[in-house]
Amino acid sequence: MAETSDKKQSQRVESIDTYRIWQETQKIPRITGFYIEDINKVEVEPWELKGGLGAFINLDGTGGINDAYVCVIPPGEKLGPQRHLYEEMVYIVRGSGATTVWQEKGRKQTFEWQAGSFFAIPLNAHYQHYNGSGRDPVRYFAVTSAPLVMNLFHNLDFVFDNRFVFLERFDPNDDDYFSREGKVWGPRNTIINFIANVNTINLTSWKQRGAGGFNMHFDLASQSMAAHISQFPVGSYKKAHRHGPGAHVTILSGQGYTLLWQEGGERIRVDWKPGSVVVPPSQWFHQHFNSGTVPVRYLALRKGGGGRFKYPINFNDGEGPGTSIKEGGGQIEYEDEDLQIHRDFEAALAKAGGRCAMGSYHPHCTEK
Repeated sequence: MAETSDKKQSQRVESIDTYRIWQETQKIPRITGFYIEDINKVEVEPWELKGGLGAFINLDGTGGINDAYVCVIPPGEKLGPQRHLYEEMVYIVRGSGATTVWQEKGRKQTFEWQAGSFFAIPLNAHYQHYNGSGRDPVRYFAVTSAPLVMNLFHNLDFVFDNRFVFLERFDPNDDDYFSREGKVWGPRNTIINFIANVNTINLTSWKQRGAGGFNMHFDLASQSMAAHISQFPVGSYKKAHRHGPGAHVTILSGQGYTLLWQEGGERIRVDWKPGSVVVPPSQWFHQHFNSGTVPVRYLALRKGGGGRFKYPINFNDGEGPGTSIKEGGGQIEYEDEDLQIHRDFEAALAKAGGRCAMGSYHPHCTEK
């Protein structure tokens, strides 16, 4: 006799989200949505695991492949030592201090950082962060692959107490591992494990995305995650494009807005300023606009993909986010975009007392 549909339903195995279960045990705030208005103002609460204060950030566009958090180290304090099988990148939002990194039974390496510094934690290496000031707190923003790793192994002891040493990721005898000198390869790619200041590091012209912009991609600590910094001039905007999930676009300077939309869907506008973070959902078109008075620079903390990285990992990236959709890619050229997009941009600039600088890039710009 065939089983009834009700009986089959009752026999289904309940899905387990180990990351979410672990996250709930941490008892700190959890922020969701499309974007964060200002990571400087994210409210934090005591976080026993870290030994400081923190808040999780799980924005809609991550697609479950990565997450983010804000952590605060009180004046004169240090966080507890950590080790884990997920990757992590750290951007220092405010304050100064140092981080010590070491392998099991290996010698320790310590490097100093300041506001604007950016680095990655080597996979499963021990590390500890120190606040170098007795007066001011440290605040940092981190992106990790914790959701992916926890929901791959479903065993927290394996993730947090695994003694395997990845010497190919971090050799403690390499005195230059956290040096400020990276290895540049290709036109816009750098292998580096520590950036002293993301606000001043040199970038390279990026004509492909339009509007006279600049860019540089970073492969840090041989991770499957990666990052890039982009900058574009006053009165300009970048071409719309789409790609896979998990790119945490963190505004470093300037002000403006981002449009996000699913193909054929209504556009959503997100206004931003320094400290804002937006994560475009997977395969949503998105477009960044500088409607302020200074160049916009942002840091995108994300997964790595493509041939420019040592250990790339791809999740629904589509074909060529830098190639025109007319050629099968994921980028909309200026001449193909909805005319209302440019009209609205010129109106936003006029309202702010600015002038459009897209005359030599956009066929419908009124400022030739």
